[in-house]
Amino acid sequence: MSAGTQGRHRRNRKKILLAVALPTAVAAGAVTSLVSIGSASASGAVPKPDHVVVVMMENHAYKQIIGSKDAPYLNSLANGGAVLKASYGITHPSQPNYFAVFSGSTQGITDDGCYNVSSISAPNLASELTGAGKTWGSYNESLPNEGSTTCKSGKYAQKHNPWFAFKNVPTNTGHTFAQFPSDFSKLPTVSFVTPNLCSDMHDCNVATGDGWIKSNLGAYAAWAKTHNSLLVITYDEDDKHSGNQIPTVLYGQPVKAGSAPTTKYNHYDMLRTLEDLAGTGKHAGKAANATDITGVWN
Repeated sequence: MSAGTQGRHRRNRKKILLAVALPTAVAAGAVTSLVSIGSASASGAVPKPDHVVVVMMENHAYKQIIGSKDAPYLNSLANGGAVLKASYGITHPSQPNYFAVFSGSTQGITDDGCYNVSSISAPNLASELTGAGKTWGSYNESLPNEGSTTCKSGKYAQKHNPWFAFKNVPTNTGHTFAQFPSDFSKLPTVSFVTPNLCSDMHDCNVATGDGWIKSNLGAYAAWAKTHNSLLVITYDEDDKHSGNQIPTVLYGQPVKAGSAPTTKYNHYDMLRTLEDLAGTGKHAGKAANATDITGVWN
């Protein structure tokens, strides 16, 4: 074979190798890009709102609120935001559900007794927020004064405020509802609002509770819609006749209006979602194995 012929053969072999290698390299790059996109999507499963306000109402089943003529404001929030069609409490009675959504565990509590500060040291939403450099606060209607650990006072009941049972949550983060700021930009990263026994529908009717939310949190809801913030309204438990299915409504700028996922969620899923919305980097108790709420975000 002549030198010229050998040269042509070498050049042809190079062309063949390049033709094979180039698509393989492109494909590998495409796979790498897809993996990167998937990872970004997974890490961004929930948005990062500036403020989240959670309201816990009392003892009503999904069908008693959603679609009820006695709850026009709550239903307007559901229609303009999201409603979870399969949201569930953990147990009965009331108090263990509050501990579940705050700390990922009922903490062995099975009653509505009074548990004063320093009795529990388990990780919880407030301690995680603080550890991550975020802020936390609760706003409790009819609480006698900021930081009060009283068990009961008029229509106030400590059984609906689990934060007062944890020694790793400063009592001065337990505010009266009168301290809820009118400048909503001054709200903590995450805060809980606890209406009193009448306003939360425990002792009073649905219309009373619906009106309370509109009067006291309607301005925040409207503000949240344009300020990357979120309002969550949920219930501790149902009326004990509906399999513990409860209403849960989300409203604000990060929420896709009209969304109504049918995925089953409970208080542990809610806690995990709140942790991830705030970027705590941790999950307390059973929230570690729970699922973020999805299908509701823009």
